[in-house]
Amino acid sequence: MTSLPVTLAIDTAAPRLQLGLVLADGRADSLVEDIATGHAEILFDRLAALLARNMIGYPDLARIAVTTGPGSFTGLRIGLSAARGLGLARGTPVLGIPSLFGLSLRVAAGPVAVVLDARRGEAYHQLFSAPGIPETPPRLLPMDAAAAAIPPEATLLSDPFVDIIALARFAATADPAAYPPHAAYIRDADAKPQNAARIPRRAP
Repeated sequence: MTSLPVTLAIDTAAPRLQLGLVLADGRADSLVEDIATGHAEILFDRLAALLARNMIGYPDLARIAVTTGPGSFTGLRIGLSAARGLGLARGTPVLGIPSLFGLSLRVAAGPVAVVLDARRGEAYHQLFSAPGIPETPPRLLPMDAAAAAIPPEATLLSDPFVDIIALARFAATADPAAYPPHAAYIRDADAKPQNAARIPRRAP
């Protein structure tokens, strides 16, 4: 039996901290805690607990996966920073898994429609011909248009919580080069960086 790379998955894109671990022999474990804010304060403590109860340490991690959004701006930055920091410190490959893609892995088979409330009467929308096989790119649509674009034969997923073990299992066999760990917001951030043209000038 071929062993798997020991893989850690991190999801902080939704109001929940999710950590998933797949071991070399295929066994898996997870730690899930509902929390709207404060992921940064508890993430490494919970990660240490997850590793300890599986009798492994940071040097044993061969891969790290993290959800890249769309999701909470602050939550995404926390998860991405933690994953990239661990990867840099240990020389471990880091995979960034788009959240809508990750959600599609919750079902076993068949077409999947992921439709998440993006507020302002809009929805994040993506269709998959099968779990992990995109049929359309992720899009931001008016809520009515998103609902109308759901195929009747598709399984509808409309809550933001990935199956963290399914995500870790996917990342254990995926090509890291195909999943760079960069945030995928879909909607532009509300805060716009200032540039020289927008900075008010003082009168001489």
